[in-house]
Amino acid sequence: MIRALFVCFCVTLGAAEVSFAQSAAEPAAPQAVPNAAAPRGWQSLSPQQQQLLQRFQGNWSSLPPERQQALALGSQRWLNMTPEQRVNAQQRFSRWQAMPPEQRQQLRERWQRFKSLPPEQQQRVRESFQRFRQMPPEQRKALRQQWRQMSVEQRRGAIQGRANGHANGRANGLQAHPQRRNGR
Repeated sequence: MIRALFVCFCVTLGAAEVSFAQSAAEPAAPQAVPNAAAPRGWQSLSPQQQQLLQRFQGNWSSLPPERQQALALGSQRWLNMTPEQRVNAQQRFSRWQAMPPEQRQQLRERWQRFKSLPPEQQQRVRESFQRFRQMPPEQRKALRQQWRQMSVEQRRGAIQGRANGHANGRANGLQAHPQRRNGR
């Protein structure tokens, strides 16, 4: 069981960062919406959106249409959130802003790789991440530590083994304990 969870974790670790990147990147760098080339007038926004975006009012008409659309959609998403979701979003955004630019770029790239996966594989990654999040903190900490101690080749093998259905990790010599990596 621990071995299966560890291999899930190997895949999930990247997904967690991807998930964080998705959540944190949305407010910082909204994605353009297809067919959103037409500029939006300030008056097309609801009063609540205008209040949220008031700092953009003076230069709204000079913003690229894609940026206008992204801001409009982002403000609508914000208005549809529960208070708890808003607090979580603010915390993620603060962590995102505190990251060095290189780390943000890595997360954007991981997010793009995740989005390029087939939908069923994306779903498996999400499910693995949820299982990881439900583990006790001590177990998550131990798995993170084991992941950090693995070589790049071992990590690739763990991820590849998971993708090929080797959930027990034996095919890659992975063990539940970092001290025992020799396939026993």
